[in-house]
Amino acid sequence: MRRTSLILFTALACAGFSQAAAAEGTLTVYTYESFTADWGPGPQVEKAFEAQCDCDLKFVSVADGVALLNRLRLEGGNTDADIVLGLDTNLTAEAKKTGFFAPHGISTDKVTVPGGWSDDTFVPFDYGYFAVVYDTKAIVNPPKSMHDFLKGREGKIVIEDPRTSTPGLGLMLWIRKIYGDLSPEAYEELKQRVLTVTPGWSEAYGLFTSGEAHMVLSYTTSPAYHMIAEDSDRYQAASFSEGHYMQIEVAGQTRKGAQNPLAAQFLAFMTSPAFQDIIPETNWMLPAAPTSKPLDPAFGKLVQPTKALIYTPEEVAEHREDWVKQWLSVMSK
Repeated sequence: MRRTSLILFTALACAGFSQAAAAEGTLTVYTYESFTADWGPGPQVEKAFEAQCDCDLKFVSVADGVALLNRLRLEGGNTDADIVLGLDTNLTAEAKKTGFFAPHGISTDKVTVPGGWSDDTFVPFDYGYFAVVYDTKAIVNPPKSMHDFLKGREGKIVIEDPRTSTPGLGLMLWIRKIYGDLSPEAYEELKQRVLTVTPGWSEAYGLFTSGEAHMVLSYTTSPAYHMIAEDSDRYQAASFSEGHYMQIEVAGQTRKGAQNPLAAQFLAFMTSPAFQDIIPETNWMLPAAPTSKPLDPAFGKLVQPTKALIYTPEEVAEHREDWVKQWLSVMSK
């Protein structure tokens, strides 16, 4: 009887040890849905990182970037996330204030985003510019400025919710950057053009490509997908004379992740060609660090913004709540 108990105890102890060892070899990354989609960068990133780390990379996805921060706030200190990948610079100041993130402690010398990079908590993995992407079969005269777009009435657009989506937040900030205190009047004009508002980018772009709307709030780089994957020039981004709002997407390690050596290893891996080579033709954004191969020529045919518009993270953190309330007061009437 005692011998049986001893064997059972030993078996359970070994099982517990194996589970602990497995846990030590696991990295949990929270990100957004399009990143983990079959056609997104997630599957290739998982394969490439696991080949280096001999570990288990586990993705957990939510609808979009703003939803990542909302989820962290709900989970508080009990989050399973080691890494949060998919916030952008419009959210980094707020993210730091939560106290959920720890300094990364790695070199970011390889980062090549416009304007340079200096941040001890977050590391960029790609960047791009928001744009109104339109269907050339439906829109004969695409808008040449934000003013033209808001005043025009040719075609409807699908946009994303600034409360849950980084593109949705980006559109609101883009309009604010151009119109300032006159933004409510601009929102009124925009409202006339909106077919629907979705929680995230994936839903919006799906409605657009299925023909439900002739325009969608996306990126200047989005047409590259259609050119490369579908050999089609049908979908194009409108070039706005006022400039385009820039988005820099980032990842950071949580306080929990700071106790997992794999977290810092993953952040360093993000700035390497092994990760950056994957980004352009899966996430359809621009690489944030050098790649080992040139971009496809299709990227050279895209809209090249003459002016990059952007707020500092601190400015967004100070005003985001009030600006979103103002947006909602107009758009929800």
